Amino acid sequence: MTSIEELKKMSEKMFARLVKAVVDIEKEIMVVDADLHADEELLLLEQGSDQKNLWGINIHPNHVDNDNWIEFDSMINLKPAFGNRSRDVEDSKTKERIRNIVEKLITR
Repeated sequence: MTSIEELKKMSEKMFARLVKAVVDIEKEIMVVDADLHADEELLLLEQGSDQKNLWGINIHPNHVDNDNWIEFDSMINLKPAFGNRSRDVEDSKTKERIRNIVEKLITR
């Protein structure tokens, strides 16, 4: 777990004041604070996650009161073999799972 305040501190080093994260929707875990989603994805893969369950997001901790504080945009989301053909998370149920996991793991 991490807090919004910790995420705000992490976001200070990023140009857009965001924090990159990768969520494993099966294990309900998340890695945050790397320069690239691919680095976070690799860490989870090394720990036994399945790539089809990994989704890259950007968290905007300074905008938690806005519905768009979680941005579903990452190159690792391009998964044509799993039916996702864009950098966005196209399946609304998967997006909802990601939102629920993020809400559970981040304290306000």
